[in-house]
Amino acid sequence: MEVGPSSVYPTAFLQLLQPAVPHSRAPSSHLYISPSFAPFLQTPNKIKNISKIEKSMAVVRQRRQLNLRLPLPEVSERCPRFPLPLPPTAAGNATANNTGTIALSDLDKLQVLGHGNGGTVYKVRHKRTEKLFALKVVHGDTDPIVRRQVFREMEILRRTDSPYIVQCHGIYEKPYGDIAILMEYMDYGALDTLLKKTGTFSESELAQVTSQILKGLSYLHAHKIIHRDIKPSNLLVNKTMQVKISDFGVSKIMCRTLDACNSYVGTCAYMSPERFDPDTYGGNYNGYAGDIWSLGLTLLELYLGHFPFLQPGQRPDWATLMCAICFGDPPSVPDGVSDEFRSFIECCLQKDSSKRWSASQLLTHPFVCKHSRCDC
Repeated sequence: MEVGPSSVYPTAFLQLLQPAVPHSRAPSSHLYISPSFAPFLQTPNKIKNISKIEKSMAVVRQRRQLNLRLPLPEVSERCPRFPLPLPPTAAGNATANNTGTIALSDLDKLQVLGHGNGGTVYKVRHKRTEKLFALKVVHGDTDPIVRRQVFREMEILRRTDSPYIVQCHGIYEKPYGDIAILMEYMDYGALDTLLKKTGTFSESELAQVTSQILKGLSYLHAHKIIHRDIKPSNLLVNKTMQVKISDFGVSKIMCRTLDACNSYVGTCAYMSPERFDPDTYGGNYNGYAGDIWSLGLTLLELYLGHFPFLQPGQRPDWATLMCAICFGDPPSVPDGVSDEFRSFIECCLQKDSSKRWSASQLLTHPFVCKHSRCDC
């Protein structure tokens, strides 16, 4: 169909159609229009139809400029890098979010190890291998905050793989809302339990414990994970005196370098001064340094036999702890300790967080190297 210049067709419309003119088929004074547009131009309402054609041409022009080609993946990326999980089994009426073969129905409950935070921890035994595990079960009707903490712990346990972190062997979500986490069993319990049973730790014993905790913290911090609740009850030990970090319910994964980490979580007794009173300390809470403060208090408690900011037998309360931590001097070691131990505690319990040593730095401290079997 050929259309000559006319006042009926706007100049903009003619310019829009100009690129489609084949020079061999239309004279210079005419425009070539595809026959598909002819019915629109032969109706009485030409201007309205021309507007529709203009819009259609605009869409066509945009589509011509799209690059619809997709790059092929690299050869190394054409296959999954990790094995896909096995389909869930009906055993135990739970969905297992792990690639192992242990089902809940394969476990026998032996005894209750503890209660708290809307759940129960059981000592369980695998029926076929007779291997012992700890099974943490959180009930479906627990507080939403507790459930968020459980899901946070699940996420971190999936990310970690270190001999100084309690190993997770399986995560199970039951249809009625319960969540179960199968972990390695540490037969001596937590360090606070060991402290009550056997008494205070010597410097050489503390150095062995410290070395392992620092390696765990160094691993976590290198993977941008802040524990935020280091204390004796969250450090588990077995009969060979292996110490492992546990309980990541209030931990935080720092996805970006500039992520803030100033939420008020964790056990307040072991919180650093800048978490209690961020305004006084510049408002810049360094979570990694906060873990080091908690480590210093933990080690001092294991050496003294009681919480360092309180007198033996004194019951803590929030106001007393806040005043002692924020306005008092950091606790110091008693007379008679080695210079290395005194120096180590001072490196941990600096009220200015920027002056505290990092976990990797503390691994090279003379106190750790003198007594422990580490490569310093």
